[in-house]
Amino acid sequence: MTKPVLYTCARSRGLRATWAAEEAGVDIDLNILPFPPRYLAPEYLELNPLGTVPLLVDGETRMTESCAIAHYLATREGFTPLAIAPGERDYGEYCDYTYHADATITFPQTVYMRFAIFEKDKGWAEAGHAYAKWFHKRLVKVEQRLEGREYLCADRFTVADICVGYALILAESVGLDEGVPQSLKDYRARLTAREAYQRAFAREEAGRQALAR
Repeated sequence: MTKPVLYTCARSRGLRATWAAEEAGVDIDLNILPFPPRYLAPEYLELNPLGTVPLLVDGETRMTESCAIAHYLATREGFTPLAIAPGERDYGEYCDYTYHADATITFPQTVYMRFAIFEKDKGWAEAGHAYAKWFHKRLVKVEQRLEGREYLCADRFTVADICVGYALILAESVGLDEGVPQSLKDYRARLTAREAYQRAFAREEAGRQALAR
């Protein structure tokens, strides 16, 4: 099997993929790009015309969706405990929360970041803060799911936790933490204490620091 190559920016949604690789023991070639790569690494557009991160290249396989990449890496050589197989308990919930992470939770975060952080000089900050409230309201499904549970599905850590957990990690880093319930902050702390997460974060930070030299 060829060695997968992951192109991403440190602390971006690509962290889901880096983290999944560490959890699954998949050896990836990690390429950290400056942010935003479409402007600061224009040659990247030859690999990914969208200019978005992450991008996983694994032989003929090319993927650009962070949650899909995380699932792919967890099942690349067959199902592992990081994924839930068809017929197994919580299979439907596993699929649902893995997709829910980006489609429902991360989406309002990215709009908030654009309006309230990246383009706040254009006078759109108020719209950004409206999306912040939207994000906080959308946490209720995860909050209720975790009542009496340590992890989202099948009483074990899975890719669903990686995908949802990243949204909570992002919330802390972009100033959205005030509206995050304490139970979800505790859940986030459990996830980020994992050795594989610590390794993934360290790898990305090393790449980011190398760009600054």
